[in-house]
Amino acid sequence: MSSILVLGASGAVGSALCRRLVESNQSVVAGGRDASRLDDAVGELEIPRVVLDATRSDEVGAAIKEAGPIHGIANCVGSLLLKPAHATSEEDWSNTLRTNLDSAFHVVRHGTAAMMKTGGSIVLVSSAAATAGLANHEAIAAAKAGIEGLTRSAAATYAARNIRVNAVAPGLVRSKMTSNVFSNELALKASQAMHALPRLGEPDDVASAIEWLLTSEWVTGQVVGVDGGLARIRPRAKA
Repeated sequence: MSSILVLGASGAVGSALCRRLVESNQSVVAGGRDASRLDDAVGELEIPRVVLDATRSDEVGAAIKEAGPIHGIANCVGSLLLKPAHATSEEDWSNTLRTNLDSAFHVVRHGTAAMMKTGGSIVLVSSAAATAGLANHEAIAAAKAGIEGLTRSAAATYAARNIRVNAVAPGLVRSKMTSNVFSNELALKASQAMHALPRLGEPDDVASAIEWLLTSEWVTGQVVGVDGGLARIRPRAKA
């Protein structure tokens, strides 16, 4: 029996995705960088777990082999850097690209190799910031825009092998990374006002879209916005 490998499974979206997949009777392997955090996030699901650093190509390849036969991979690994370009250090820039874009490329590289004969599905995570011009998002917007380009190109390359490559592009979602926004009333109201649908995202909003992309057999090369309208539309001004 083949499985779906979820990387970044200790995060808010990754752990929500694992739960959804288990509830739909999918075989799931959870991957993350910290064994104790994995236990805290998905331990109650009693699913296999692999520990890896997704920014390292060799570790991603080893984790995919350890997971056994797979028909899907979701890369929920990511970070959030909110700094203008002039205040972004070379280390900030490198870390942002490594965590977001490098990990996505490693998943595509090793995931497609593993699915070459059987087909399958890969889902990456972009951001509304890749499309909308949001202040102080230069590094993360560049990294996420790279993921969208990677998604479309890989989808074209591997379609003949029945390997589907898609991405989701969330808006602001409740997680440890965004706790400073959700805990600050002024910041929360300002962020809500940017989204046409008048609330911010929950992990399950994004996880449900990833689950759909993992299992939809005639969808590839798509970037699905799960962002309350942030990237594409502007809220009507209140009277």
